[in-house]
Amino acid sequence: MSTARAERLVNLVLALLSTRQYLTAERIRGIVPGYADAATDEAFSRMFERDKTELRELGIPLETGRNSVFDSVEGYRIARRDYELGEIDLAPDEAAAVALAVRLWDSPELTGQAQGALVKLRAAGVEVDENPSTLVEPRVHTEPAFAPLLAAVQRGQVVRFDYRRSDSPERRSRTLEPWGVVSWKGRWYVVGHDRDRAAPRCFRLSRIIGAVKAVGKPGAVTRPPDVNLLEFVAGTTPHDPSPAATARLWVAEGRAAGVRRHARVVGRMTVGADDGDVVEIDLFYPESAADWIAGHGPDVVVLEPDVLAKAVQDRLEAVVHGEHG
Repeated sequence: MSTARAERLVNLVLALLSTRQYLTAERIRGIVPGYADAATDEAFSRMFERDKTELRELGIPLETGRNSVFDSVEGYRIARRDYELGEIDLAPDEAAAVALAVRLWDSPELTGQAQGALVKLRAAGVEVDENPSTLVEPRVHTEPAFAPLLAAVQRGQVVRFDYRRSDSPERRSRTLEPWGVVSWKGRWYVVGHDRDRAAPRCFRLSRIIGAVKAVGKPGAVTRPPDVNLLEFVAGTTPHDPSPAATARLWVAEGRAAGVRRHARVVGRMTVGADDGDVVEIDLFYPESAADWIAGHGPDVVVLEPDVLAKAVQDRLEAVVHGEHG
């Protein structure tokens, strides 16, 4: 999905969720940013129909109706009672996971678009909810290859990319008929028919090097109806791999719960003025361990091995110098 369309869908959801009235298609065209780009009435109608279908496929409940018996055409809105979740009682660790998800899915770009949409709605005289905390503008953080691969899946188009296997530094060109993109155990994979091997394959997105190029005409790829993408990935990736390395870490007292869940406490240590535990942790994916550990900042210090300690230090210094925003 293009950025422009994603922003338009967010604006449409905000408009329909923020009003207690039914908004006609023409009213929506005038107040929701993005629809003004439609050159003709027919172009707007096609765009709006696609967007309504997209929202319904995402599970967003669209209501149709009239505000009074004098209205000649139907309008649209999203009933908050159907859209909102009921009361949720979370355990402390579940609440921590939700808080982390909120940080990962936050999008300043879409927040700006959302606020612009609300300003325009108020200017148009549409009643809106004054509590902006009930509105959500989600964004998934993914690998750079995610967007072009997903677009190719939606268009049914063959792709070509360079790929590096986990057991080799060599990159090889792959030509794939993509069937879908799925997440498995915290990692993204694309599944499809590998033309080079003439067989179904899955590829981890983090090992795709450089740009993903679409080749051939749209509509050339059809996903087999009997293929379960998630089951395919689960069946072709290791279920219980042996740890590739063991690291020794210092973890600040009462901090870094995510590390502690996977670690064994083997001692105590004071770093600077802070008390903490010395833990050992098995690393199944050493190539991504430095990023994960560095994400905990000063709450986790690598004691062994030296190569991991240096990799984490490099990442922290890069953040300090603004190299990773």
